[in-house]
Amino acid sequence: MGKKFIAGVIILTSFAFAFKATAQIDTIKKMPTYRVAIFAPLYLDSIFSNNTLRYTQGVPKFIAPSVEFIQGAQIALDSMKMGKENVEAFIYDSKSYTKNIVYLINNKKLDSLDLIIGSVRDMDYKQLADFALLKNIPFISATYPNDGGITANPFTVIINSTLKAHCEAIYSYLLQSHGTDIIYLCRKKGQQEDKVAAYFKTLNEQDGKALLNIQQLNTDSTFSSDILKNKLDSNRQSVIIGGSLDESFATGLATACYNLFETYPITLIGMPNWDGFASLQKKNDFDGFPVYFTSPYFNNKWDSYSKMLTSVYLKKYKIKPGDMVFKGFETTYMFTKLLTKYPDDFINRINDKSFKVFCDYNFRPVLLKKENTKPDYFENKHLYFIKLLNGVKSKAW
Repeated sequence: MGKKFIAGVIILTSFAFAFKATAQIDTIKKMPTYRVAIFAPLYLDSIFSNNTLRYTQGVPKFIAPSVEFIQGAQIALDSMKMGKENVEAFIYDSKSYTKNIVYLINNKKLDSLDLIIGSVRDMDYKQLADFALLKNIPFISATYPNDGGITANPFTVIINSTLKAHCEAIYSYLLQSHGTDIIYLCRKKGQQEDKVAAYFKTLNEQDGKALLNIQQLNTDSTFSSDILKNKLDSNRQSVIIGGSLDESFATGLATACYNLFETYPITLIGMPNWDGFASLQKKNDFDGFPVYFTSPYFNNKWDSYSKMLTSVYLKKYKIKPGDMVFKGFETTYMFTKLLTKYPDDFINRINDKSFKVFCDYNFRPVLLKKENTKPDYFENKHLYFIKLLNGVKSKAW
């Protein structure tokens, strides 16, 4: 990573626990002030000693996504034009040794917040979600694709949709567009694979009878072309669902489909994390054969916000912004603006489109049990179908 990038992290350390962004310089006492906390695992205590970077090779890659998320959030705060209100934003390192989330909660450092935004996971996510419920503070989970086991928590909003939501979106598409086609759910052994299979089974047999012809194909290793060839009909469309989150399995299944697609009409739909598999994005490996998957994020970077963000980031850090920069910018800008517009009714207004930045979202209450009387959480149910063809991603439908 370049010196500019490292400098950005060093600057961040001095503000890690007390960063304050006031959106209007000429503060008027009567103007309302909204307090926003932004959390990310920066591991600053681990990578710095007395403001000196411990890593001789530069900033370690494992913190790059978090740093980029915070950088995007900072640019959003700097660019935000406020009306008759102020915003105070505080950036916290969720992996701090001395001032972690438990410390901040126990010392009442977060009690006066109006909004919590977190690019966090696992225990950090659970701690913030529980605190948000206790204090009735909206908590926006920006990047964690999991509900973390929370229940009865209508103050938690999940942007990065869960695996179950992705399966629901795929099934809805199949029901509308491939109702008479043969559908093969290809999988290997594994807990995540069991979950995927269970989701599709539940969706397909809601009334005790299968609506779609979904056949499950299991293997202990990668799929071969011969396994598929024995099942496919050259005169009939077949849909292949890659029911695994494993990259080697995804690559093997895509290769098997690629070897057959010129003879057999095949549509291959993978899991959401296939988006990050480098083996599927090589330009020449699957020439002319598209792989589809669902994603809550799609940004062609042609809009005015993207152009502004790219320009500012390039000027400041001398490199192009990554996807996490865009996510940090979008989450901070959109939800902070919604907070200032609807301070007393934020949760009920999270689908307001007034401050759309890059993506479309549709937040719906999730009731994990039918008898529940209040939402277990809110989740983004708007998912894009992305086509990956010759190394290029585009919106398919």
